Amino acid sequence: MKRSQQEIIVKDLTEKMVFITGPRQVGKTSLALAISDNFEKSLYLNYDNFPHREVIRNAAWLPDTKLLILDELHKMEGWKNFLKGIYDTKPRHQQILVTGSTRLDAFRQSGDSLAGRFFRHRLNPLSLAEISDSTENDLDLLMERGGFPEPFFTESLDNANRWRLLYIDGLIRTDILDFEKIHDFKAIQLTVDLLRQRVGSPISWSSLARDINCSPNTIKRYVEILESLFIVFRVTPFHRNIGRSLLKEPKIYFYDTGMVLGDEGIRLENLVAVSLLKHLNWTEDCKGIRCELMTLRTKEKKEVDFVMVENDEPKLIVEVKLSDTSISPSLRYFHNKYALEAAQVVKNINVERMVDGIQLRRTLNFLKELSI
Repeated sequence: MKRSQQEIIVKDLTEKMVFITGPRQVGKTSLALAISDNFEKSLYLNYDNFPHREVIRNAAWLPDTKLLILDELHKMEGWKNFLKGIYDTKPRHQQILVTGSTRLDAFRQSGDSLAGRFFRHRLNPLSLAEISDSTENDLDLLMERGGFPEPFFTESLDNANRWRLLYIDGLIRTDILDFEKIHDFKAIQLTVDLLRQRVGSPISWSSLARDINCSPNTIKRYVEILESLFIVFRVTPFHRNIGRSLLKEPKIYFYDTGMVLGDEGIRLENLVAVSLLKHLNWTEDCKGIRCELMTLRTKEKKEVDFVMVENDEPKLIVEVKLSDTSISPSLRYFHNKYALEAAQVVKNINVERMVDGIQLRRTLNFLKELSI
């Protein structure tokens, strides 16, 4: 399938380098190769491939290459300076596309900044907004299998589960070791397993640390690594202009909804979280509006699942329900007290409507209308 960002990436390449980041196996290489079809002569080089590695290190590609695709380049020592030099001295006709399964800003190597030389695009799992003519069946599949292309499109749930088992094991044993020299695989595996059971709940670092028998700082570092590898993402409480909101205990969600261990309601909440994050990432990457997905929670335990924040201002608060069409008291509270636009998103609902100024939306329609 054609990914929604393809055309804008082709356009951005005419102005600067483009970085495509996102989880492993989310479709970055397929997207890069699809983009290469727009070029008369392109070259794909992956730093994990040893023959490719030598070509990269020696900058030995042919000078008439129109599109140069460099994958996993962040694993090369001094990659920022290398890339800066390549970009600053490249022929005018040459365009550069860099892809990677790690947050490039997570690497702190010394060297000149690449600021002003690239556009960033984050490729996230498939969503209802990206699936053509999506239906309720697609929503159920995304909740069950997640939005990674291979498990989503495979014929059976068994094949999806087999993919996921190998995927998780590979991430922990290979990618995390590449990212940082951590040898306690059991501890980080247990961290992932516990997080899978606590999706959507406020995370206590101390509680997790006791369960895993390590320090809270170690747990925080594990979660930071999982974030940097696009395995989980953190949703923190919004506090600006909400005087009594708490400033701690984030919620954790998985990029792969299929990894969630919980009931249908929790899987639905994770899917909505991924879809909202994808929409906000697209808005930031393509429109230059600073965006963040956050939650609302006060000391009095009033809580709303999500708040979509643009330029530090809340734009929409969202409560997710499986079947409950009665407006959430907390959603009503924040809507009335702070005049925030609000939506309660319900999977099992027949008629969408406004209730006291709050949108009561069918999940399928709400997610389909998001920008990718």
